[in-house]
Amino acid sequence: MPLTIDPDSFRNLKIEPREDGIWIVTLNRPQKRNALDLETIEELVRFFSDAPRAGVGAVVLAGAGDHFCAGLDLIEHHDADRSPADFMHVCLRWHEAFNKMEYGGVPVIAALQGAVVGGGLELASSAHVRVMDPSTYFALPEGQRGLFTGGGATIRVTDLVGKSRMIDMMLTGRVYQGQEAHDLGLAQYIVEGSSYDKALELAERVAQNLPLSNFAICSAVSHMQNMSALDAAYAEAVVAGVVNTQPEARARLAAFADKSAARVRPKS
Repeated sequence: MPLTIDPDSFRNLKIEPREDGIWIVTLNRPQKRNALDLETIEELVRFFSDAPRAGVGAVVLAGAGDHFCAGLDLIEHHDADRSPADFMHVCLRWHEAFNKMEYGGVPVIAALQGAVVGGGLELASSAHVRVMDPSTYFALPEGQRGLFTGGGATIRVTDLVGKSRMIDMMLTGRVYQGQEAHDLGLAQYIVEGSSYDKALELAERVAQNLPLSNFAICSAVSHMQNMSALDAAYAEAVVAGVVNTQPEARARLAAFADKSAARVRPKS
């Protein structure tokens, strides 16, 4: 029996389901530049744990106000004065939330604007597709604040920009924006207008795919990156065996065979 998600049960996330299966998830602490406190992380864990079994076809992840996410709520962190063990468990919840996003099988398209900084970049890098607008800037200022990344930047951001650039960002607080940020892979799309509009357009396209295909793309690829080449080849064959014989694909294959399906064409 499918799960249900009650949008009204979330306080720091604004949850908006649409009839086409797309859910808009908005970080809703604009007065804090959408900084991530522990309650927000717990809501992310809850939503992305339930999304695959609640019929969520795709997610547009956005931030209310002028910024996507300014990272860890440093005021909460300062006031909590946590022990090393306490903060370790906070970090593990961050990993839980972001792993649910990356490996959960529901496509997540992030609409970025303004600050995508520290933990905000860790959150964005957990999405499958990122769209930036001209106001977007990326940074990892942990070094200047006496901190170290705890939400997966050493894994995901390093995968995007490489080890040397990652270390440079942390040591110097270097800020990337504009075409340079796009070319480094911090976002796959850069738009002059609204990143939200473009993210929604992509989500609408993605949601037309078969759910099992999307599930495999948004979970298996990440898992295979963690395997040896030999193990990944085996896993890929197994996943392809399941996905490529799904009954729901028959009509789409028939349309390709009788030439009624759209063909892949280069842009004119």
